[in-house]
Amino acid sequence: MKQVAIVGIQGVPAKYGGFETLVENIIGDNGSPEVSYTVFCSGRDYDTRMETYKGARLKYVPLFHANGAQSTPYDIVSMLMTLKGYDTVVVLGVSGCLFLPIYRLLYRKRLVVNIDGLEHRREKWGRFAKKFLKASEAMAVKWADVVIADNKGIQDYVQETYHKPSALIAYGGDHVLTNVTEDRTKEVLQAYGLQADGYAVSICRIEPENNSHMILKAFAEVGKELVFIGNWNRSDYSRKLKEEYRGCKNIRMVDAVYDIEVLYVLRSQCKCYVHGHSAGGTNPSLVEAMYFGKPILAYDVVYNRETTENKAMFFKNSAQLQALLQQKTAGNGEALREVAKRRYTWKHIAEEYEKLY
Repeated sequence: MKQVAIVGIQGVPAKYGGFETLVENIIGDNGSPEVSYTVFCSGRDYDTRMETYKGARLKYVPLFHANGAQSTPYDIVSMLMTLKGYDTVVVLGVSGCLFLPIYRLLYRKRLVVNIDGLEHRREKWGRFAKKFLKASEAMAVKWADVVIADNKGIQDYVQETYHKPSALIAYGGDHVLTNVTEDRTKEVLQAYGLQADGYAVSICRIEPENNSHMILKAFAEVGKELVFIGNWNRSDYSRKLKEEYRGCKNIRMVDAVYDIEVLYVLRSQCKCYVHGHSAGGTNPSLVEAMYFGKPILAYDVVYNRETTENKAMFFKNSAQLQALLQQKTAGNGEALREVAKRRYTWKHIAEEYEKLY
């Protein structure tokens, strides 16, 4: 049996982001009985510490949170805890990868690194952080036995920048499908004051790189209904947007929603989904949205075109998004659902990871 360690995430059960959702879905029923996982979790971020979850062993890293400024020492300590007993170590993200030249002197077995979505290009980072992340990315590509790219655009970047091939593995999205009764659907719509097929939905972290300002400006000017779910109190950027647009009666700025039934209703009953991400490779929220068979209006960047096989409708600025919102003919949501079912199931993703071990 293969002993596989996973490091670089907050932990499971998933309660944070894309990598956590990835791990949540490649362990358990989607995984092979021939693979035994150990997932390293932040001792600071979990009040309840389980020994096992979905068949995976959980080990807790003391002292550090998994995200923010502590992510680098957290990843390094996690790596040091994997030196014995594992046939393969999977590192998710590049925060701690400047440590890899030393780590590779100590750990000689298989190392797999998912470099995520070109972190050094994200607008939220300052100049020093961007240089640090770019250097970390370079170390990840140099020292990993296998580099994982989650999008063809990222794979091309790795080849062009580092002249090294990478494995292309995206994310699944079928975990969003659930059974919701008609009464529950009506209850959720009523709670939010919505009519089925009468509003758009957008779900993201409220950050400049996700073009939250562009989306809000377009909806404010065109007057169409929008339910915008995100972390509205996390940063100066998000708080300023919330204050600026709080008077728009057609826009509902909703704090993060974790209830899967509520999310299912809001996405399954909307008229369209708006995706403003400009970075990050294959965005899990976009893959999830594709499963609902709704038209998708996506920011025009290579990653979103690759993810949707060019079957979404694309915009580059607020004016173009307004024009799309005012069109009488909607895009082909069923074509997007077909792509999702063909490419983005967790069973398939789990198998692709296991091939690398």
